[in-house]
Amino acid sequence: MTNFAERRARLMAQMEAGSVAVLLTAPEVARNGDSDYPYRHDSHFYYLSGFTEPEAALVLVAARGETAARAILFCREKDVEREIWDGLRYGPEAARAAFGFDAAFPIGALDEELPKLLANSPALYYALGRSDSLDGRVRRWLEAVRRHSRSGVAAPSAARDLAPLVDEMRLLKDAAEQATMLRAATIAGQAHERAMRLTRPGMFEYEIEAELLYEFRRNGAQFPAYTPIVASGENACILHYNSNARQTADGELVLIDAGCELDGYASDITRTFPVNGRFSAAQRELYELVLAAQAAALNAVRPGTPYRAIHDAALQILAQGMLDTGLLDRAKVGSAQDVIATNTHSRFYMHGTGHWLGMDVHDVGLYRDLGQADKPSRPLLPGMALTVEPGIYVRPGPDVPERFWNIGIRIEDDVIVSDSGYTLLSGAAPKAVAEIEALMQGH
Repeated sequence: MTNFAERRARLMAQMEAGSVAVLLTAPEVARNGDSDYPYRHDSHFYYLSGFTEPEAALVLVAARGETAARAILFCREKDVEREIWDGLRYGPEAARAAFGFDAAFPIGALDEELPKLLANSPALYYALGRSDSLDGRVRRWLEAVRRHSRSGVAAPSAARDLAPLVDEMRLLKDAAEQATMLRAATIAGQAHERAMRLTRPGMFEYEIEAELLYEFRRNGAQFPAYTPIVASGENACILHYNSNARQTADGELVLIDAGCELDGYASDITRTFPVNGRFSAAQRELYELVLAAQAAALNAVRPGTPYRAIHDAALQILAQGMLDTGLLDRAKVGSAQDVIATNTHSRFYMHGTGHWLGMDVHDVGLYRDLGQADKPSRPLLPGMALTVEPGIYVRPGPDVPERFWNIGIRIEDDVIVSDSGYTLLSGAAPKAVAEIEALMQGH
């Protein structure tokens, strides 16, 4: 079970004594007319509070001397009439008891209470420069404190960005987070398996998408973690394609990049498979190349390895494969090392080999050690969660072998760095050629 109070305590221990931190959750956003987009809390706010209602704020006051640290929630008041329409509201007192806060107030009292909390505080921590609305409220809070300067009250003399502190905390997943992420990836993997099993030539991409969404929701995932990509034929060579409107055709591949969100945590899986259930020789050749690149990248995932090494391992295999398959002309571009040095590979592989994963699909956390002059790639640590996703995308061209035209392949898995290597989260999604073909042909 997640201990949100312990997270708050760890954060306050990093803050200057007596300082104050303010986090607001995400606002509700109107879609059109009398309809809002499905509500999703702010990730930092939820990470520290566990509270999912809109119109809420969290204030943390770090300990100073004999004065203990405090965590204070501001939320909507109980409103029986609105609850008939919109559902349960905790209200301040019930939320305080249920989520372990030291105090709770109505959200309408935030502007009144913050100047009191900021009086004589040395620093204010918040998301600097990320919201014009919040920046404006901060100015008003500080002005309210300064109006009492003649009576000996001082406003905070420093404003500090809260995000980097929480980012680094979120980068290392605890046991509860890892269990949730495993479940999210398992649900997503089962959805990919379902899509493979049911895909037939002539289906529209949106029909395949519907099978994914069905599997997500029937297994308890609250949302897709992002708009699914169901890209058939030439669409697979568009990295962020998501209109999902094309009719699939016999003899082509479909690339699905889709994950679900479960209890605030994302999965992110990509699989590529033949619409008719059998890889052509050219498709298999490039698919096995990408699979080998992913195997090399996964082998680099272990504690102490620089993050960059994952990409370098995949790129070495892909660059050599581009030469061996004839995608690149060895006589013109030289060796694999030459290909990498001149960035020639980017014609067919133009993105990185992964990213952090967690509450956000592209999760928070630095990829480099900014404390060192040369800003090296940071070493992996147990508890870091990331994707490993090499690919190859071949658009038609006069110097490109025609058998490879319009083949787009990406293979993406979710892993958590363990003490000795990594734990694979997304193993429920088939990816071996024989496994995919057997599944699709009903064997």
